[in-house]
Amino acid sequence: MKPHIFVAKPLPASFEEILKDHCTYEVWQSKEPIPKEVLFEKLQHADGLLTSGTKIDQELLDHAPKLKVVSNHSVGYDNFDLDAMRRKGVIGTHTPFTLDHTVADLAFALILSSARRIAELDRFIREGNWTTTVQEEELFGIDVHHKTIGIIGMGRIGEQVAKRAAHGFDMNVLYHNRSRNEKAESAYDAVYCTLDDLLTEADIIVLITPLTDETYHMIGEREFRLMKKTALFVNISRGETVDEQSLIQALKDGWIRGAGLDVFVQEPLQEDHPFKTMNQVTLAPHIGSSTELTRDAMLKRAIHNVIHAIDGKAPVDIVKELASS
Repeated sequence: MKPHIFVAKPLPASFEEILKDHCTYEVWQSKEPIPKEVLFEKLQHADGLLTSGTKIDQELLDHAPKLKVVSNHSVGYDNFDLDAMRRKGVIGTHTPFTLDHTVADLAFALILSSARRIAELDRFIREGNWTTTVQEEELFGIDVHHKTIGIIGMGRIGEQVAKRAAHGFDMNVLYHNRSRNEKAESAYDAVYCTLDDLLTEADIIVLITPLTDETYHMIGEREFRLMKKTALFVNISRGETVDEQSLIQALKDGWIRGAGLDVFVQEPLQEDHPFKTMNQVTLAPHIGSSTELTRDAMLKRAIHNVIHAIDGKAPVDIVKELASS
């Protein structure tokens, strides 16, 4: 009997063809998230689960007696309870390498929009405020070229941000990471420094760390107060890496100039969230990897990961914490 895969979100027909030769499968066809009780029922006979954010915890694993692999259709895997998966012997995979350039592009979109006030001034025009009485100085932004960028998290995406900064905008690159990145230092003249030094010296700060116990709220009131009052803060990591209330205060009280945000503590953003009334903030709805080519590449990689696992082969993209499980 072929192994069985459950896919927890709609799947294009062309990708179903890849699965057909290797397993039986069922796809959740609704655009609405699958209810937990329905998912638990579907997992009773599943050997593999293809998902993009479902919380994989002890409760779910208790309802999935045959489960061998969870394939995340994403690079991040903070939805994995690694200890529970390790105890159950369930493999967890993700999709690195596929989105590095795309997310780095978004980082610079947020940087440029924040610096030149693109989102704010777009609204300014649409609301009929661009008149002959507007003084030119009212529309001023700040330059990005030749400024100092501070990158927190110099992994693959960080390297691509550094490349664009150094080679495209002639920026000085500072970075803070768990370990030195000699490639970035050699290729982009990136300078390794403490977090405090980065926050104090950078004109633009980009946060690209994964969400872990160590990075939860790593940027809070103390860190925002260290930044220049002219600094721009960009978050493309996870909402919980930032103390959101401290960021709101930093923007209200002028501790920093502005922010570009793609991730939030609660998504979608609440209707009455303060960010929505702040002109100095550019908001994006968690679209770091949201291009057709990139999402297709991620999905294909996720499918191949789950197929390798159910075929008894070691998937290429096992998350590092479970690689020796």
